[in-house]
Amino acid sequence: MEVRKGVGPAYLAILVVAVLVAVLATYMATTYLGSPAHTTPNSDQALINSLENQNSQLASELAAKQSPNVTGSGLNTVQIYLADSAGVVTVQGTEASGGVNSSVLGSGFVINFSGSDYIVTNYHVVKGVSGVTVTFQDGDAYPATVVGSDGYSDLAVLRLTAPSSEFHPLQVVSSSSLVVGQPVAAIGNPFGLSGTMTSGIVSQLGRTVSDSLAGNFAIANVIQFSAQINPGNSGGPLLNADGDAVGITFATVENSQGLGFAIPSDTILRELSSLVTTGSYNMHAYIGISGADMNYQLAQLQNTNFTYGVLIENLTSGGPAEQAGLKAGAQAVIVDGSSYLIGGDIIISINGTKLVNTDALSTYLAEYALPGETLVLHIVRAGQIMTMDLTLGTRPPPPS
Repeated sequence: MEVRKGVGPAYLAILVVAVLVAVLATYMATTYLGSPAHTTPNSDQALINSLENQNSQLASELAAKQSPNVTGSGLNTVQIYLADSAGVVTVQGTEASGGVNSSVLGSGFVINFSGSDYIVTNYHVVKGVSGVTVTFQDGDAYPATVVGSDGYSDLAVLRLTAPSSEFHPLQVVSSSSLVVGQPVAAIGNPFGLSGTMTSGIVSQLGRTVSDSLAGNFAIANVIQFSAQINPGNSGGPLLNADGDAVGITFATVENSQGLGFAIPSDTILRELSSLVTTGSYNMHAYIGISGADMNYQLAQLQNTNFTYGVLIENLTSGGPAEQAGLKAGAQAVIVDGSSYLIGGDIIISINGTKLVNTDALSTYLAEYALPGETLVLHIVRAGQIMTMDLTLGTRPPPPS
């Protein structure tokens, strides 16, 4: 690596001025003292272009010298950590299983709601846990109680009594503006190593992740990101380049590298009021089907050209989909080693929004639909496109 010494911003600024003066002096000498035969409009323009190029290059170098903390991704991790790390906490407790007590450790962060401070974390961090405590960055710890939780979104809100100086609320903003490739950072306590920060990018949006706390339902509209997370990170914030919380980390894939998942902040913002005031959230829309992602092989077996959408394999008895007249599959087949029930309806859009797969269906229901609303479905049945109305129900309570 080449190391240059003595070339600072002041030097670059002086160099820019010197170049300007030298070129101007040359131009004046050539125009007023030199031979006209050597000065033409084309050479003047070339000189000006050269000056502009040199000036732009030097200005870029000067700007780079003045922003040493900004990484190539555009994420100022130093500034974000200094601003937000005090708002990230350690959540601990004891879990009894088979007569044996074991310690539980996770992360959380401070959030302000209606003038009061709370801790947001994952439900799986505190479910069935006794003696819950919250430890702040300065090492001070306090007992906490769970005031609200939602297993379907893996969210929990904690309350504790502590001096106001301990609380440093993070700003939670909408996650709807996130795009793939956007830089993000995560702060948490992996393996009990408090205040650990990692960074990466948004790898994908609108994922669904299965979780035992959600029963047969998947956690929807999940953010996939590349920042490293490990056990103990659960409940910590996912932060954008402004240091605002856009998600809450909750899962990783075993033996993966750089593959984490976060519940979007829109879910937190939507549920927070209900979790604090009622202790739960019961506005999850329910359609009453199980299905599979369409693909080319299934399209061939269904005698259709639609290779996208959600193939309905089963209907919940008495559920909204059955009441609306949708049809389930009846013929069992194996495609590439996986079992399917074919012959059912294929949902290809809801209210005019194209559904590519089950992730898209789950995300639409989580973000844009509420129980009691009537949706307009476009389905494919026996090779024909049909329109059907479906009135959404409410999910049954999550597993206890």
